[in-house]
Amino acid sequence: MLKSLYLNEGKIIYKLCKNGRGTLSVSNPYQIEGNIIPFIPEGDFYFSKGVEAFQKRKFDLSLKWFKKAIAEKPDNALYKCQTSIVYTEIGSYHLANQLLTKVLATHGEDYIDCYYLIANNYAHLGLLQDAIKYAELYVEKAPDGEFTEEAQSLLEVLDFSEEDDDEDDDEWMLEEEDDLLIYQETAFYHLEREEWEEAIAILEEMIALFPEFSQARHEYHYALFFVGEREEAIAMEEKYLKDHPDALFSCMNLAIFYSHEANEEKLQHYTEMLDNIYPIHEQQKLRIAVTLTQIGLYEKALQRFKMLHKSKLKGHPSYYRWYSTCQYYLGMKEMAQHLWDEGCKQHNILAMQTPPWKWKK
Repeated sequence: MLKSLYLNEGKIIYKLCKNGRGTLSVSNPYQIEGNIIPFIPEGDFYFSKGVEAFQKRKFDLSLKWFKKAIAEKPDNALYKCQTSIVYTEIGSYHLANQLLTKVLATHGEDYIDCYYLIANNYAHLGLLQDAIKYAELYVEKAPDGEFTEEAQSLLEVLDFSEEDDDEDDDEWMLEEEDDLLIYQETAFYHLEREEWEEAIAILEEMIALFPEFSQARHEYHYALFFVGEREEAIAMEEKYLKDHPDALFSCMNLAIFYSHEANEEKLQHYTEMLDNIYPIHEQQKLRIAVTLTQIGLYEKALQRFKMLHKSKLKGHPSYYRWYSTCQYYLGMKEMAQHLWDEGCKQHNILAMQTPPWKWKK
């Protein structure tokens, strides 16, 4: 868990309190003295406005200001690091890591804290091997660093929860990490918008280029099912689960698949498995809640949705789509419509869609 972050120039301090909420304090070198109004460089002005919005937890507004600051000073690593922290706050972990890897590529050892921030984001995504890799890099490069204790604690947690992997991806280069992040973000974009054909094309490339990245296979099976290749999708997911009995994504996919196939016996089998699983990562928690909603177990789904941190999932249209659906079918129609409307303001793709409860059966 982040405790404090001092990023260059001594002007910015980022702190994450025990309750997980971040605070920022920035020294102001541009105070007005007497009747003299100093010249404020536009990049720094935008950055200070972004900080103000961040302090008020207005993350969307904060991002707008930080992006303006980066546009003015595209080589300023400090701006990119702080923008990544906002992305982390709203759950856009891929975007956060894209910025941080760019900072490392151009500024290297001057921003060693980026290794820990990347590890933290990967942990939230459930990409445990990647999280371990970057946490170890941070401890190696900064044995007495600001986040050494946190990095070591993270490694202990990851070592406890890490699943067995046939492939060891410790030899990945930063360039390959950049490529994977771009593919992940692109696939995520199409999957969240239910653009199955586009998602399949990206996921097929991901599987070929990164065969050890198992999540791409599960997303591929999911998209394949909804594009109409149901038998193939089920067969592939069943085979994967047979080879990897602890694969959570396989259980979720198969529960959804057999619900659509009206196979009550197998649906019950996978539902009982999911009932006893409580992931530590926010995106996996969301995925289980969405799965339970899609198979019609709204009471169970509601319990899972209530356990989520909304601030970390604003970048996920599926949060608004399926949480509102869950509420609707439990009789909370006004709350459902309010949440759907909120999602439409956050995501244009939802504004162009019909709420799931109005879909033709």
